[in-house]
Amino acid sequence: MAAAIALADAEGLPAVSMRAVATALGTTAGSLYRYLSSRDDLLDLMTDHAVAELQPYPEPAGSWVDQMLQLAAGQLELHRRHRWLADVVQRPSAVGPAALAWFDHCLGVLEPTLAPTAAKFEAIAVVTGTVVLFSRNPPANARNPFANLDPATYPHLTTALATPGNPPRSDLFERALRSLLTGLLDNKN
Repeated sequence: MAAAIALADAEGLPAVSMRAVATALGTTAGSLYRYLSSRDDLLDLMTDHAVAELQPYPEPAGSWVDQMLQLAAGQLELHRRHRWLADVVQRPSAVGPAALAWFDHCLGVLEPTLAPTAAKFEAIAVVTGTVVLFSRNPPANARNPFANLDPATYPHLTTALATPGNPPRSDLFERALRSLLTGLLDNKN
């Protein structure tokens, strides 16, 4: 797993193959198949190993929303450290012990809400989806997709972008998650 994770961190998920991992370990791909039946098994193990990095979980502090935001911030840091995670969480996979512990911990944090269990699972999924979205920040040197807009074709967008004093707010991640969590799990639902 460590060799595969190092390879994925350095070169991206497409670079992770049984042959590439075996080469990194100084062995043959055939020898890996004694322990793993497929690349998918390797990806499942890599994912669970990375999710284990979220432990130890932060000590409970504040409301359940505050605790979930703290967990999400750790999850975002993990996804930024291992950019390939965004791709593997989108695929069907086996759930390993670290992922089970993560779900269990999140459900413990959400225990004070009166929301049904299904809503709690949905909220955990929405948090992870939001983490994936925010972990895919474009590079700082990315081309501005709104450069050279035709004001006649896009009058509202051109005006909005030309209005000074409206920089994007840096707390969008927290604001979005706070709104999503309270909207999904508000005790009045």
